[in-house]
Amino acid sequence: MAYSPRLLFVANRAEFFYSHRMPISHAAQDQGYEVHVATPEDPYVSDLEEHELIWHELDLAGKSLNPFRELWTLIDLIGLYWSVKPDLVHHIAFKGVLYGSIAARFARVARVVNSFTGLGHLFSADTLKIRLVRWVVLQALRFGFGHPQSRTIFQNPDNGDEFVDRGVLDRDQVRLIKGSGVDLNTFESAPQPSDPPTVILASRLVWDKGVQEFVDAARRLKQDGVEARFALVGKSDPLNPNAVPEEKLVAWDEEGVVEWWGFQEDMPSVFANTHVVCLPSYYREGVPKVLIEAAACERPIVTTDMPGCREIVHDGKNGRLVPPKDSESLAVALKEVISSPEERTEMGAYGRRLVKDEFSLERVVQDTMDVYDELLESSGVEKRT
Repeated sequence: MAYSPRLLFVANRAEFFYSHRMPISHAAQDQGYEVHVATPEDPYVSDLEEHELIWHELDLAGKSLNPFRELWTLIDLIGLYWSVKPDLVHHIAFKGVLYGSIAARFARVARVVNSFTGLGHLFSADTLKIRLVRWVVLQALRFGFGHPQSRTIFQNPDNGDEFVDRGVLDRDQVRLIKGSGVDLNTFESAPQPSDPPTVILASRLVWDKGVQEFVDAARRLKQDGVEARFALVGKSDPLNPNAVPEEKLVAWDEEGVVEWWGFQEDMPSVFANTHVVCLPSYYREGVPKVLIEAAACERPIVTTDMPGCREIVHDGKNGRLVPPKDSESLAVALKEVISSPEERTEMGAYGRRLVKDEFSLERVVQDTMDVYDELLESSGVEKRT
């Protein structure tokens, strides 16, 4: 008998869900799901509710390490699952996956999808403290991933292999869906603007995104007489201990080494007035959405040879890959791209073709719905559409 299955998304921020997962929620609604979203409260909650999503407040502190607070988050999730009684839960981002998958087993949720947007600092740093925390987290995930009706989505194969090789996941539980998808009608082809060349780093402004390396490379190129503008696009996050302080961003801007444009809502317009997009990230990304958007707008990319970043850049074809934490190599690569307008145009065209083939929004949405259907159909559930 057909009915409307309940789908519950669990995410660390309403803002992130709104910017990265709304098309999937709309597709689920179109296919007959009753869609719920659980996030901590932030200004984007009202936007979720305007789209007829049923919102639930979640007590989830993104950067907390307080064991009592973490235990409360787990209890809160179990209570949420008992209350909503979802047919399928989709956990998004690392902390949601970690606590959500454990809570789902205790609450006996029927079907679970986990989505990693990246593995972050925990899998890129190698201090004694990080190794200890990583070991504890992997043991917890091994329990959470033991759910018999679960699938785990990774945005790049390196991150999926990491968990399979460590014995945390079985290969048949893993699904690869590249990135969050980009609407090619919104992020359109745009010709390179007039000179001087402008290079941007657009992201959450945290140190792990390679912000210092970008600034150092910009300073080096300006000292070498390279005629170009360099800009940081984004905002600091006072709740994130790894954030670049706002006073540092202001100081760089006043010094003139880089411009700080702040948060920009209209990114297609930003790309239209940009020549090169740079992201020297040195942690384990999924596939950075800003790089997919840049490629869709025919902008060459200079980024690091790191999992996630290298998924969207074919070195020498639509950009350059450089070693992480190496501002000198970054400066050399940026100079090569800046100094060749013809190459920038060729790289941009290749990048848009790559996005069309592998990273379009339609493909990401359909691949995600296929994972839902796989779990529901294996249990004989028929959706009302």
